[in-house]
Amino acid sequence: MSEPPETLTIGVLADAAGVNVETIRFYQRKGLMQEPDRPLGGIRRYGGPDLARVRFIKSAQRLGFSLDEIADLLKLEDGSHCTEAREQAERKLADVRDRLADLRRIEVALQGLVVRCCATSGQVQCPLIAALQAA
Repeated sequence: MSEPPETLTIGVLADAAGVNVETIRFYQRKGLMQEPDRPLGGIRRYGGPDLARVRFIKSAQRLGFSLDEIADLLKLEDGSHCTEAREQAERKLADVRDRLADLRRIEVALQGLVVRCCATSGQVQCPLIAALQAA
């Protein structure tokens, strides 16, 4: 990027981070990012730390962290709170494992229903619809 780091407009910041301008504004409303001061008659300018923050937020979201969880992680961003960050990651990992177990149960149930549907082709009542109605 040819612009000095402290002269990024919100549009350039958004492009560099791979998000849209409304995402930046949303993060500001949620308190995940500060809104820079607007010089008299000018436009707000963002810098390298702002770009790093947006990228941090997006990386955390890709790992499944909610915006509230990301806000907590951002409080630890100086890197000296490894224990707290690890504990938060352990909680997220447990949550992911629980969701995976739920998805495996759903997979088994759906697989059984699909097999029943294939085995009872031509019957008046579909086993999948009957199972969903009975639930």
